[in-house]
Amino acid sequence: MSKNVVVSASNLTLSYGQTDIIKDASFSIKKGEFIFITGPSGSGKSTLLKSLYGQIKPTDGTLIVGGLDMEKISYSKLQELRTHLGIVFQDYKLINEWTVSKNVVLPLIIAGYSMEVQMTQAKRLLNHVKLSDHIDKYPLELSGGEQQRVGVARAMSKNPFLILADEPTGNLDDYSSNVIWDLMENACQQLDTTVLVVTHRIPAVFSIPYRHFIIENKGVYEVH
Repeated sequence: MSKNVVVSASNLTLSYGQTDIIKDASFSIKKGEFIFITGPSGSGKSTLLKSLYGQIKPTDGTLIVGGLDMEKISYSKLQELRTHLGIVFQDYKLINEWTVSKNVVLPLIIAGYSMEVQMTQAKRLLNHVKLSDHIDKYPLELSGGEQQRVGVARAMSKNPFLILADEPTGNLDDYSSNVIWDLMENACQQLDTTVLVVTHRIPAVFSIPYRHFIIENKGVYEVH
């Protein structure tokens, strides 16, 4: 597989119990590409996303992420892979007892980075998501849109090679949505980060090239 390929699926099947959610899907995603994945509710969008960070293992076929076989990956290798991924959850998954800045640098805390590096990165990212004046606040003091912006900043704190986002702007106001799209576009273009977003709706105005996959009838198809 080319070093330029970040994700590769060949005849991939993902199942819950005896029920196939995605069947015989084949696709590849390269470094620095922006990918939108759409499809009806319940079609398997979030299931596919979960397989990319190892929460669900392939039932059949192969799935390679960052050069690692997700069916055979060991627990320690999976934990290591996840330190190089940025994951944006629909429900934010912030720690309410921690300040905004500490939430942002959680991946750096886990990795053992110095306090100086943590604070530099927290300030830089909170500036990017227009929350510099909220650095010492707590998640419950923020609006939903602001909390999601913290979640996106956290996903980017370790400069991941792949960002996986599940409906990152699903319930947000236009301002917060635009901030998040801008940040993800910049990561893709300036850092050559691969960005994969599950969404119900692709933004009407999007300033960089992207690929669009749709999931329906258990298949994953590229829209040209």
